[in-house]
Amino acid sequence: MNTVDNDLYRRLGHAWWDDDAGPYSTIRFFINPPRANYFARVLRQEGLLGKTGATMLDVGCGGGLLAEEFARMGLRVTGVDPAPESVATARTHAAEAGFDIVYRVGRGEALPFVDEAFDAVACCDVLEHVDEPAAVIAEMARVLKPGGLLLYDTVNRTLRSWFAVIKLMQDWPSTTVFDAGVPVQAHVWDKFLKPAEVAAMLRRHDLDPREQRGIATSRNPLACWLGLRQRAKGLLTFQELGKRLDFREGNDLSVSYMGFAVKA
Repeated sequence: MNTVDNDLYRRLGHAWWDDDAGPYSTIRFFINPPRANYFARVLRQEGLLGKTGATMLDVGCGGGLLAEEFARMGLRVTGVDPAPESVATARTHAAEAGFDIVYRVGRGEALPFVDEAFDAVACCDVLEHVDEPAAVIAEMARVLKPGGLLLYDTVNRTLRSWFAVIKLMQDWPSTTVFDAGVPVQAHVWDKFLKPAEVAAMLRRHDLDPREQRGIATSRNPLACWLGLRQRAKGLLTFQELGKRLDFREGNDLSVSYMGFAVKA
């Protein structure tokens, strides 16, 4: 089966900020901290942090986990996502947190914005979920201003990602981050993208790839298995497991990686 269950983001669109919602808690407690730190460094390095009125579009924003990080950095943030339920959750949470973020329902393949509308665009946890990642990249390039930044992350297509993301975290009942006994095809290995493939797509759309960095746990495979097993048994929360696994930015691109590009 090679179809990603993207309806998950409608069925569980209310659960983005729940502490025990597997597909979202892993993003929130495992991946979001290192990538938000990395993106802040890139935005500062490229002169957007502190720039008055700098605009950021978060494509595939979901419930606003990353959009709120960008708002916290002082950017004027717009989020877009095809799941109305996720967008509703993002709006509610932003209002409760005091963030002035604009959210719209829309698809990455047909962004509802004019050309050259944003100083920066972020695309995270998206490219591995869509049928035409190049079409999404083309649209993001279109709405970026000349010299604008594209920030992204995705999953590499390797044996390690098959084991870690597909088998360990998704398929095996003893370690899955989803509810046991309720199989979910949140990821499909064939849709994962190698770093060189992403770089080639960026170049085809006048985006100059500048850097790629890995996101990986600092623990060994056995410690990861034991931690996920304990979480599945209810002995650890996702937040506790996130602290134990200690995901960090690094040189290892073999499972998850992030990077940025600049529009020519």
